[in-house]
Amino acid sequence: MMEVLSSLATGFAVVLTPTHLFLIFLGCLLGTLFGALPGLGPINGVAILLPICYTLGLPVESSLIMLAGIYYGAEFGGRISSILLNVPGDAGAVFTCLDGYPMAQKGLAGPALALSGVASFIGGTIAIVGLTFFAPLLASVAIYFGPAEYFVLMVFAFATIGALMGSNPVKSLIGVTIGLIIGVVGVDSTTGVLRFTLGEAELYDGFEFLIVIVGFFAVSEIMLMLEHHSSEDFEMPKITRVYVTMKELLYCKWTMVRSSIIGFIVGVLPGTGASIASAVSYTIAQKISDKEGTFGKGDMRGLAAPESANNACAGGALVPMLTLGVPGSGTTAVLLGALMLYNINPGPMLFVEQPTLVWGLIASMYIGNVMLLIINFPMVRVFTKILQVPYWLLVPSVIVLAFVGVYSVNMSTFALLLSLILGVLGYFLRKLHYPMAPVILGFVLGKIMEDNLRRAFAMSGGEIGIFFQGTINYILWGLTLFILFVPMISKMIAKRYALAKK
Repeated sequence: MMEVLSSLATGFAVVLTPTHLFLIFLGCLLGTLFGALPGLGPINGVAILLPICYTLGLPVESSLIMLAGIYYGAEFGGRISSILLNVPGDAGAVFTCLDGYPMAQKGLAGPALALSGVASFIGGTIAIVGLTFFAPLLASVAIYFGPAEYFVLMVFAFATIGALMGSNPVKSLIGVTIGLIIGVVGVDSTTGVLRFTLGEAELYDGFEFLIVIVGFFAVSEIMLMLEHHSSEDFEMPKITRVYVTMKELLYCKWTMVRSSIIGFIVGVLPGTGASIASAVSYTIAQKISDKEGTFGKGDMRGLAAPESANNACAGGALVPMLTLGVPGSGTTAVLLGALMLYNINPGPMLFVEQPTLVWGLIASMYIGNVMLLIINFPMVRVFTKILQVPYWLLVPSVIVLAFVGVYSVNMSTFALLLSLILGVLGYFLRKLHYPMAPVILGFVLGKIMEDNLRRAFAMSGGEIGIFFQGTINYILWGLTLFILFVPMISKMIAKRYALAKK
């Protein structure tokens, strides 16, 4: 306990500088804007700003602090368009619409925004406390992971993605496969063999991480934006009081605490994300609290549940990323890529080799969470005006930011062409309802998986049995089988039970 508190104090010493406090504030502010604008969300926010941070030559801890601020700031901001326009800022804010928008229609837009802000703060705070004490514990266990254990961990992560991401696990696994294929392009580092380069010298080094995220997220998102009408088509609800009463808070207190814990636990699971956390927390809150059938009609508890879970999930998703090198969500996959861009390998040794980076990041989240609460209440009316920015201005601004970042890092028009090609591919995948997060997870984790596979075979002399030795491997294989087959078996049992009842 004392060691953790001492490390946290070191982290506060890192972030309590004018530069880092400004970067936290800027990250939170930009994140809120990205979350508020429909369709952008945390992944696109981090993807667009990452090349700019790298180009400006910011130190890795400064870049990560700002990008993390964008991440949880976007989770905070996603509620604004959900409540006022019934348009989710991202997938995690879908369940916020169910009770948030009906509250706005009843003339309670202000209290709804205020309540969601407090719920987000509580969820974020519980998650940061969990990250502070749980991450070092997991890192101390993960030190015993060798190449074989890491390979099996990747298998478990991919199984989790297929089982938990989206309504169609098959499409999630196809997305992972696409990411894996993109990840193997280039010169094989072990044998020197060219893989899928099509004779193009520019592809010998493979696909740059920045090109992949800008293509699949920023470019494809812009193409989707061009299909939709401007936000001017919406009639903005009037906002009266922008605060929530103590009675209203007490009415939702247990819902917020329970949903925050659920969100944190779901976030820790690799490959899940805010959409799963909000869905689980809303469903549980409805089953426990909805005695009068008011959920979906403007119930405050129905708004507090997904908002608490969203922000708790953001903190929870950083746990496996920092301790195991396995992203807990699509956005943490981008953050993982950011660390690798700076030649830092996430994993259990990160807490030993880069303590100022890790604890500086954790300390910045405490400060950022308070900043978000402070700036969101007085600026709600400003954010509602930003929602009415016409798409003819928004679309070019986003694409210019993305392309300037890619070009400044690669200094190549070929990199821009690759971003466009991947953007078109991402656009068609999204039109066919393939989630993009598994693609990025496959791309990032595939390289780690391949490296550990080769190391494990080198250690065992090519014997596959190394992957089935040791307690850690047994536990990971057991969890993988559980994730893959238990949902299928439970569905079969439910169908048989339903047929037998008839």
